[in-house]
Amino acid sequence: MHVITTAVLGLLVGSFLNVVVWRVPRGESVVRPPSACPACSRPIRRRDNVPVVSWLLLRGRCRDCSAPISARYPLVEAATAAAFALVAWRLGATWELPAYLWLTGACVALVLIDLDVHRLPDAIVLPSYPVVVWLLVVATLAPSGAAEWGDLARAGAGGAILFAAYFVMAVAYPGGMGFGDVKLAGLLGVGLAWLGWGSLVVGGFAAFLLGGLYSLGLLALRRAGRGTGIPFGPWMVAGGAVGVAVGEPLWRAYLGLLT
Repeated sequence: MHVITTAVLGLLVGSFLNVVVWRVPRGESVVRPPSACPACSRPIRRRDNVPVVSWLLLRGRCRDCSAPISARYPLVEAATAAAFALVAWRLGATWELPAYLWLTGACVALVLIDLDVHRLPDAIVLPSYPVVVWLLVVATLAPSGAAEWGDLARAGAGGAILFAAYFVMAVAYPGGMGFGDVKLAGLLGVGLAWLGWGSLVVGGFAAFLLGGLYSLGLLALRRAGRGTGIPFGPWMVAGGAVGVAVGEPLWRAYLGLLT
């Protein structure tokens, strides 16, 4: 039941993230003014703001001027709902679930913004640090929770380790790694290491593996050159998702092969 409830929450959050993705890179408020049609500037009615359903009922067009509404809006809402549901299924109805839902929502927004403008805005990344840490502290203090202070300490250490690793890479190779990636790395490190060192290692490695394979594919298809800039934020998030989903069992299997 908690998975379904979380998926519905994801639909609502996804609707808000569409606003965030459009306005934050432009330095605009995500609260005011209310959402409006970019073609005719008429405010979006409440009944036309129901995630996914409204777009389908309107057949992808503005009610007032019939201008097309991008399919990206319902896709973001549906993708956020699916991501929330998967996180809820992976973690269960635990005290740390809110921290990972916040992290998931932030990552969805950051991936889309990075794809659009090749930036990872501080306005999303930096406030997520205290929010995620505070929610993990709550999970640690919860009387019926299974978390321990060691989990919180490991999360802090993991965030510092991944932040430092990306910082060194950004300094050593400025053209290949931005400081937005460095800041995101610390945040992802906290979330991954809370689950275990295996999640951190697998998630960190998977980002470079997936990003490298994608780059090789573009080179093979001649859709990019050696100097082509490719946003790395989406691959960091994809790697983090792998770490959360299967990081611990993969790490145990790897250690088993060594021993």
